Amino acid sequence: MAVAALPATAAPLRIATYSPDLSRDGPGLLLRDLGREDAQIAAVVAVLAETRPDILLLTDFDWDFDGKALDAFAARLAQAGLDYPHRFAARPNSGTATGLDLDADGRLGTADDAQGFGEFTGQGGMAILSRHPIGPVTDYTDALWRDLPGNLMPALPEEVRAVRRLSSTGHWDAVVTVAGRPLHLLAMSATPPVFDGPEDLNGRRNHDELAFWLGHLPDAPFVLAGNLNLDPQDSEGRPQALAQVMAHVTDPLPRSAGGAAAKGGVNDSQKGDPGLDTGDWPDDKPPGNLRVDYVLPAKGLKITDSGVFWPAEGPLAKAALTASAHRLVWVELDWP
Repeated sequence: MAVAALPATAAPLRIATYSPDLSRDGPGLLLRDLGREDAQIAAVVAVLAETRPDILLLTDFDWDFDGKALDAFAARLAQAGLDYPHRFAARPNSGTATGLDLDADGRLGTADDAQGFGEFTGQGGMAILSRHPIGPVTDYTDALWRDLPGNLMPALPEEVRAVRRLSSTGHWDAVVTVAGRPLHLLAMSATPPVFDGPEDLNGRRNHDELAFWLGHLPDAPFVLAGNLNLDPQDSEGRPQALAQVMAHVTDPLPRSAGGAAAKGGVNDSQKGDPGLDTGDWPDDKPPGNLRVDYVLPAKGLKITDSGVFWPAEGPLAKAALTASAHRLVWVELDWP
């Protein structure tokens, strides 16, 4: 669906986060797929053409050193009428080798031995696309887990503690200048709080990845966005850090008709409001559908609207399903 780009100073300002499953099994494969007919990529483009964010954070998007995949994706969006002249991506921790046997399985160089789970450098990274200038960007991705005050890091060998980074993907504070005013986009993509053992390493890391922001909230307008991989009511994770962050932001409780209608199986025993869900997983086994993607404006910012792009029926419902298990979340601000 082609849409016309709005003037650069148009209000309201729509900010979105989306985990579009634009990650592949090897380096260069996303770029390859972006250059040919691909139903899943076409569905992602259709979702974005319909929602038209002004500032967009992508999670689960493969990073490459020259930014070729991001440029190719931006070109696909431009063909659909969405022009994002300003873009940012940096090397994520996912797939970044440590040279250590982090999971103590006796093998080196596996996906579990990287700073964040990944088969190759850059797998499942992040990217920002914007109609407004981006910069400066403060990149906290190399911050060590052990340096976080009050961290929940489990007991690990000293050589692991000395190199293990907090971010499974990344933490960015990206300043976006809109109509002459700076807005801080606090971007992150956390590890899921599962796929570990009784030490709960991933659950602890997921908690601390969000707790990091409690010591790094800017004294300026900001929006915290990304895949937090944590449902406040139905997740296996630790919700304490999310509750603390909520004291500094306004949760607009974005909803969708499709999420509300997605019932059956394990979903029927969940506590949370299904209309708030952003992840659509199989209903016959846990976790079912969850709220894991968030756009959270700082208190004091005026929110005019919000939503989760999850139509209950029709061609766009099929596009959302084909694109990803995640649904795009958007919030509109009255700006400036």
